[in-house]
Amino acid sequence: MPTIDYSLLGPFNVAVVLVLGYLLGSIPFGLVLTRFAGLGDLRSIGSGNIGATNVLRTGNKKLAAATLLLDALKATAAALIAQAVFGHNAGLLAGFAAFIGHLFPVWLGFKGGKGVATYIGTLLGVAPLMVLVFAAVWLSVAFITRYSSLSALIATLVIPVALWILRVEEAALVTAAMTVITYWRHKQNIQRLIAGTESKIGAKG
Repeated sequence: MPTIDYSLLGPFNVAVVLVLGYLLGSIPFGLVLTRFAGLGDLRSIGSGNIGATNVLRTGNKKLAAATLLLDALKATAAALIAQAVFGHNAGLLAGFAAFIGHLFPVWLGFKGGKGVATYIGTLLGVAPLMVLVFAAVWLSVAFITRYSSLSALIATLVIPVALWILRVEEAALVTAAMTVITYWRHKQNIQRLIAGTESKIGAKG
């Protein structure tokens, strides 16, 4: 991925890219899909989160999978559209904006998801090989620990390090910022992991 020079985009185009990414990222697919399925307001179920994990708590695995896919692809779409219109320099910026849009959607009072799917979608748009790295780390940690949250946290930690080693510094810095935000959004999961009360994959109740 080429080095990003935002000066080549110009302030207006940068603003357009940010707004495009944010608006695409702020689409609450989990909320929309569960309402169409007649399952009520997702925010009143489980953790109240709008992401795929909470959709799974409705008992509908297909809707959860669809939410995961769409939450990822909205960031991918933002990155690819920005690249097509404004050049490669805009893709990472749009993906990051989509990530922020998912976490803080204006339509829901800035109360959104935790960002893991949209993180992956951003990688798919700007550094697709990193999706394989993410998947490999996630699956390995999940197999060993059975903790989905821990798997995601470690995977998001590995990505910026891997990008830095590969000398893709801009992407490494942006994904590092996304990782910090992801950890902040998972602070309750981290507290439960430390306390030993975090639910494991496949656990009942």
